Amino acid sequence: MSLVAPAAAEERFGHRRYAEASPEGLAAAGLYRSTGRVVQLRASAATAFQAMVAAAGAEGLSLIPISGFRPLVYQRGLFKRAVRRYGSERKAARWVAPPGHSEHHTGWTLDLGDGDRPATDIDTAFENTPVFAWLVKNAAAHGFELSFPKGNPQGVNYEPWHWRFVGDADARGVFHPD
Repeated sequence: MSLVAPAAAEERFGHRRYAEASPEGLAAAGLYRSTGRVVQLRASAATAFQAMVAAAGAEGLSLIPISGFRPLVYQRGLFKRAVRRYGSERKAARWVAPPGHSEHHTGWTLDLGDGDRPATDIDTAFENTPVFAWLVKNAAAHGFELSFPKGNPQGVNYEPWHWRFVGDADARGVFHPD
């Protein structure tokens, strides 16, 4: 599997193509309490995320994982539902990456939430939570960055909950190849 980021020609509606992580390299990062689902990441990202959760917890904050690694087949279903909801693939791709083009395939990306404010899960209102304010100040020290900030060059809608791990050379090579 290649860890090199794709050329622009492999983009689809602003989303880059990503290789799917091998299940053997995944580890539990935490539990999404709302569904009981175990959220998985690559081992290095899972370890860094757990340290970040502990650091936020030491400040009285409940940083939770919502979604991590997503296999291609799961992303296909999400994208099909988004196309039905928004009326076209282009409109759906503003919110949900097409299969093969989701950062979640890499195993280095996860959606985050504030455990004390579940109504903000996967919602732009998350940007108004104490957890988001903490992430803005502290996530980089743990190797994480916001994937789709306001006005991002990919043209993907702002997603304050969507963070990617760039804390090791392999992850950086995928997201920042230059």
